[in-house]
Amino acid sequence: MNQASFAGPAAAAFLAGLVIAGVAVAAESDVPRSLAPAPIPTKPVKVEPQPNVVPDDSGIPGVMAWESRNWPGNRQWFPGHVPFEHHNGPVRYWVTPPSGGDHYPLWANCGVYDQPIPTEKGVHTHEHGSVWITYRPDLPHKDVRKLEDFVRRQPMVVVTTKGVSRQTNERYILMSPFPGLPSPIVISSWAHQLRLDSPDDPRLQRYVDTFRVNPKYSPEYGPTCEGQPEPIGGRPVFK
Repeated sequence: MNQASFAGPAAAAFLAGLVIAGVAVAAESDVPRSLAPAPIPTKPVKVEPQPNVVPDDSGIPGVMAWESRNWPGNRQWFPGHVPFEHHNGPVRYWVTPPSGGDHYPLWANCGVYDQPIPTEKGVHTHEHGSVWITYRPDLPHKDVRKLEDFVRRQPMVVVTTKGVSRQTNERYILMSPFPGLPSPIVISSWAHQLRLDSPDDPRLQRYVDTFRVNPKYSPEYGPTCEGQPEPIGGRPVFK
């Protein structure tokens, strides 16, 4: 047997190994990097009423706002307010994506997900003061990466109650793809929402600075946005 005939089969085996390895890498790249929170029970759908639209007082152009004087606040009833009760089944919200409303008793762990999450668990994070950045599943990869980089740049939240400040070590930001959005990117919080065409829009930062864990806008100021067991609350790519 000459050297050439020996090298041929060896080279073929080596190349085959590369192909198999390439397939394995490609397959791994298709696996979601996050674990979505568990689906909610499939019970009859609760249809949310359309709350009243009110003037936005944030000063950020384009922000939509709905009646929420009842919550945050003392839970007094106001006509056309954003609902705020727990519901153990699906909810059909008045706006896509939702911006507050009735929600599942257990929330999603805040952070960046690369797959859709149960809407009713996402809304619960609004109640705790989080903002939710949603984007169309077909948003260009470079824009998704820009959104992820934006989240990474945000500082951890410091909560101050009765004059005492506490470092939460949480960003209070939820991010995930969301089918059927009215614009490429939508950022929402309790009773407020802003629709964007680009992750470079400076209003994105203004929105986070204004609405994230703000006692004026957050129904529950201070509770964690994490802490759920992974099978229930999910495991984000990063927090």
